[in-house]
Amino acid sequence: MSYHVILAAKLTDDATNVLKTATDIELHQVSETPEAVAPYLADAHAIIVGDELVIDAAIMDAAPNLQLIGRAGASLTNIDVDDATRRGVVVMNAPDVDAVTVAEYTFTMILAVVRNIFDAHHDLLDGTWNRDAYIGRQLQGKTLGIMGYGKVGQEVASRAIAFGLDVLVSDPYVPERYVAGLRLKLVGTEELFARSDIITIHTSIVKNTKHIINEKSLALMKDDAFLVNVKHDSFFDMAAVRAALDGGSLGGVAIDEFDTETPLKDNPLIGHPRVIHTQRMRYNTVEAHQHLSSLIAPQVLDALRQKDYRNGVNLPFMPGSEYERIEPHLELGEKIGILEHALGHQAAIERVEISIQGDEMQGLLKPLTVAIVKGILKPVLGDSVNYINAPVIAHERGILVTQSKGFAIDSYPNLLTCRVTWVDGGELIIAGAIFNQTEPRIVQIDRYRTDISPQGTLLVMGGFDVPGVIGRVGTFMANHQINIAGWRTSRINKGGHTLSIIIIDEPLEPALLDELRENEFVRHATQITFD
Repeated sequence: MSYHVILAAKLTDDATNVLKTATDIELHQVSETPEAVAPYLADAHAIIVGDELVIDAAIMDAAPNLQLIGRAGASLTNIDVDDATRRGVVVMNAPDVDAVTVAEYTFTMILAVVRNIFDAHHDLLDGTWNRDAYIGRQLQGKTLGIMGYGKVGQEVASRAIAFGLDVLVSDPYVPERYVAGLRLKLVGTEELFARSDIITIHTSIVKNTKHIINEKSLALMKDDAFLVNVKHDSFFDMAAVRAALDGGSLGGVAIDEFDTETPLKDNPLIGHPRVIHTQRMRYNTVEAHQHLSSLIAPQVLDALRQKDYRNGVNLPFMPGSEYERIEPHLELGEKIGILEHALGHQAAIERVEISIQGDEMQGLLKPLTVAIVKGILKPVLGDSVNYINAPVIAHERGILVTQSKGFAIDSYPNLLTCRVTWVDGGELIIAGAIFNQTEPRIVQIDRYRTDISPQGTLLVMGGFDVPGVIGRVGTFMANHQINIAGWRTSRINKGGHTLSIIIIDEPLEPALLDELRENEFVRHATQITFD
């Protein structure tokens, strides 16, 4: 069989020749634009893209024979992976090819901003010798705060230690024992902000990290602290960072990523005298380009020939009737994982135990385990975690994932149970079942029986079994124009503790949630919004 492959990415000549010389490949080499790929989509079996072309439903609608999308790089932000999975299209990338390159560039930016290298360079070009105006800072003895301890964060940390920096790391999935013996300290985000002389961000973009550098976090930082961001523009509230620079409370900023939808002339950081800005240069090296090119071309060939699906990022099995059957089970697993993360208050996890029972669950232990782990990791890591890499990421962060039996309190025809143990010794059991073969439901949280659909916005509230609680909460919500769509309360003993799951039409603002928690009938309250 001959396969039609669209190459809409810049690969090395050697990698391109691997595709060109394959006797079963008809290669269409085009620029990375919708207009360029359009004439070849109808016959395409595979498409290889860089980071410019968006592969969405419209592209896939025009490619009825598409089997494979290859991403020449690690990021998948320009590919609709969920839609590809539903269509049975395998998505693969070239992960971790740029960890060293990005770490090196991070230090390039750190050194440039703390030593005023760019300004001194441009002055000399203009014929000005003004060395005394550019007194910099040495790194040795300073504190570097690293947000995110994945591959890049680890590479940055090892280089920071070599420079004599004290290293602080913030990552909710890394337990203390995982960094034991290393010359760094694991801290919370606020402590990292307060203690660091230089802060560099290598975490994922999710709800909790968008604009994580804002007016509040900037107020926690040392005077003259430096910010380095070579990952994503959304980490910064640009106006707040600009205000801090203008007010003299930041020593400088180095940034490599800007929102391409906003004209550069309108960005408040462009041209500021204490800002170094570059144009997405972090992975722009000969070595990284060679590495990713040498990975993606053979991967695409092997997948088309059904030899190997390495570095696939969607399901570890082909969709179709089998996928449709187990999709509700996978959704249930992810939702259980999200709840475990939220109700565990983002503490570092030591162990995840999975139990299944019932004929309907048999044979699904592996994908259900992966689904739960993905759900646990997703609130922090976002779309960078998937069904293929979730177990690897959990292992890298020292999370032990095991199969266990017999810790659910209920018996259902089919039941999926997860027990998470945290490094501080706490644990939480959450169980779910599939109703009518299609409806994921949560049936147990801790020791409490319940029956809820994990969707929309849920308020999980621990309280006391006393009269009037439902009325007072209802009045509170009514006073703030929050509509209650459903309510389920469970208790273990009469007059003891209760657990209420309250379904609300819209999330409570943080200040309003704090106000609710201050009531004497509330033991704890956590809000979870499912996408």
